[in-house]
Amino acid sequence: MDKKGLRSKHKYYNRTNMSEIITHNRMQDGVDRRGFLKCMAWAGTGVLWTMKGGILSGCALQPGDAPSSAGVAADFSFVQLSDSHIGFAKEPNQNVVGTLQEAIRRVNAAPARPAFVLHTGDLTHLSKPEEFDTVAQLIGTVKTERAFYVPGEHDVLADNGRAYMDRFGKNARGNGWQSFDHRGTHFVGLVNVMDLKAGGMGRLGDEQLDWLKKDLAGLGTSTPVVVFAHIPLWTVYEKWGWGTDDAAAALALLRRFGSVTVLNGHIHQVLQKVEGNITFHSACSTAFPQPAPGAAESPGPMKNVAAEKLRAMLGMTQVNVRQRPGSLAIIDSTLA
Repeated sequence: MDKKGLRSKHKYYNRTNMSEIITHNRMQDGVDRRGFLKCMAWAGTGVLWTMKGGILSGCALQPGDAPSSAGVAADFSFVQLSDSHIGFAKEPNQNVVGTLQEAIRRVNAAPARPAFVLHTGDLTHLSKPEEFDTVAQLIGTVKTERAFYVPGEHDVLADNGRAYMDRFGKNARGNGWQSFDHRGTHFVGLVNVMDLKAGGMGRLGDEQLDWLKKDLAGLGTSTPVVVFAHIPLWTVYEKWGWGTDDAAAALALLRRFGSVTVLNGHIHQVLQKVEGNITFHSACSTAFPQPAPGAAESPGPMKNVAAEKLRAMLGMTQVNVRQRPGSLAIIDSTLA
C-alpha cells in the first residue's frame, strides 16, 4: 500500500494488522457496523500512535501500563480524560469516583509530568452542584499545573449550562469555547452540545464558527493545532447522533494547517480516523463503556459487563507533542 492510498478518505486502521485497510461506502463520512466492530477489536487495549505527515504507525501497550512516552521524544505531553459521569451509580459501574481516581493515579505514576489535562466533557451525570464539586476536587489531584474543559451534554442539563460555566468556564467565551497556546502548539476547545436533542447530532453554531475563523486567522500553516470537543467532529454513527452536523465548516477552516489533531469523547470507546492532515481520535470513558453502533438498540451504558472486564474498557489518553509537523504520538491506556 503506497502513501497515497494510506491517506485516502474513509480508511480505517486495525491495530492487529496495520496493513489492512477497510473501506466504507454505506454512509457518507461514516462507519458501518462491520467496519466499526473490526476497529473495536483493539479498542481499549492501549495503543501508541505516532503521526508523521498524515500517516499513523502504532504498537500495542501492555494492559495496565501507566501512560508513558514509550520511547517517543517529546517537547511536552498532556493527558485527555473524558466522560467521567460523576453521579452515575448503576450497572456496570457503581463507583465512577473510584475509576476516575484510578485513572488519575496512573497519570500521576507516569515518569513525565503532563503539562496539563484536557477533559472532553460529561464531567458529571446530572449537572448537580455536588457532582461538579467532586470533579473539581478529583482533577485537582492530578500532578499538573492546569486543566482545561469543554462541556458534555450531561454538564448542561440544568440552567442551560450555567453551573458548568461558573466552575469550569470562567475564562471561556460563549457557552465554553476557548483557545490557548502552549510551546508552539495552538489548542482550541469547541462546544457542540447545547440544545442537544435525544439522538440528535451535535452543533457548533454560527457564533462559535465565526469566533473560530477569527481565532485561527493569525496562525501560520505550520502551526500544529489540537482541537478538543465532546461530540465527534466526524460522523461516527448518525442514527445515534454520534457526529456534529456543521462540523464541515470547522474542518474547512482547519485544513490549511499541516498538522491537526481532533480529540473527543462522548462515544466511550477508542476510534481513529485520518483525513488528509487531520487525525480524529475518540477516547474511552473513565465511567462506563457504550456499545458499538448497531450492536444494541440504542446507545447507553453497557450493563452486562463482568466486573473483571470493566477496567479493560475504561481508560485515558496521553498525547506527546514534538515541534515538527505531524509528530503527535497518542497513547491509550486502560484501567485493567
